[in-house]
Amino acid sequence: MTDIKGYCDPRFISVREALAALLGKDDVGASAAVYVDGEPVADLWGGYADANRSISWERDTLIGVNSTTKNMVALCALMLADRGELDLSAPVAAYWPEFAASGKENVLVRQVLSHTAGLPALSGPTTVEGLYTWESVTAGLAAQAPEWEPGTAAGYHALTFGFLVGEIVRRITGRGLGEFFAEEVAKPLGADFHIGLSADHDHRLAPLIPPPSLTDDYAATAPPRPDGTRRENTGVAIRVKDANSVAWRRAQIPAVNGFGNARSVALVQSVLANQGSAGGVRLLSLQGCEPAWQEAFRGEDRVLGVPMSWTTGFAKFGNTFGWGGWGGSLVVSDPSSRMTVAYAMNQMIDRDRQDDHRGMEIVMAAYSGLH
Repeated sequence: MTDIKGYCDPRFISVREALAALLGKDDVGASAAVYVDGEPVADLWGGYADANRSISWERDTLIGVNSTTKNMVALCALMLADRGELDLSAPVAAYWPEFAASGKENVLVRQVLSHTAGLPALSGPTTVEGLYTWESVTAGLAAQAPEWEPGTAAGYHALTFGFLVGEIVRRITGRGLGEFFAEEVAKPLGADFHIGLSADHDHRLAPLIPPPSLTDDYAATAPPRPDGTRRENTGVAIRVKDANSVAWRRAQIPAVNGFGNARSVALVQSVLANQGSAGGVRLLSLQGCEPAWQEAFRGEDRVLGVPMSWTTGFAKFGNTFGWGGWGGSLVVSDPSSRMTVAYAMNQMIDRDRQDDHRGMEIVMAAYSGLH
């Protein structure tokens, strides 16, 4: 049995057992956390921070969680809406006038957050380096025409989500998304999560490990459709070596370049499961949380190729909501139980070659503790 470190309420011993089983099988290093009523009931970690299994995964080890970062971006938007600084039903152009170009004058903020804005791909950058210049990426998005009539269909906005929401936040607050998150979310909560990572945290970072039998040239792609075909990749191909690079860490790519661990992910997202507060810190009113829970779109997602339910900022799964990241990280929140469960790891799995149920195994173990 793999040695698991950290704290676990006796009711949630199955979470410890599930993490140990994963580390004994597919995982190299990982963390799992469960928050109930905005307080930790499981905060666990184990394994190794490197592929050679020479450096232990510690309490403060950080990992890139890829698209799990989108949950953090959405929270920032909901906080501004709750404060009355952002109207989710207003046109994006009310805050970002240049965005009205190319027939987007009526695209609503809530459509951006629910992946229905018709801008699933970037038309400008063709290399990862092209993502590092915020002004050129957002100017390109402002000039782009939507691929479909906004609001009529959904298509996962894999990279554009963070630039679109981030620019709205910047226009309102004068701060970049990473700065806003650090000052308004991470600092009050004491959450060790970062959108973009500064050099002083590099020593704590575990690199992502490509899926078994693949190299660090392994690239993120849209999942295959049920018939086996793929949407043409018109965006930038991001490889494991890119996500592990210094340039990536220093950039602002808010949809995908967040760094943390299961504890920090679960802590932040427990705000939305616990009616707006966690650890005695209130970030939202109860009403301000509701857009995260309420379905905004249901139907076939044009990019993912599967039926999806999107809320304002999150994917909805039954009575729960959240989202995961390329390679396997995941966070799920259940407002009816006031529970949030998170999983973050360094060993990636290629879902084209192997089913990846690791995050859901942690989630189901947490539910067994609840009941």
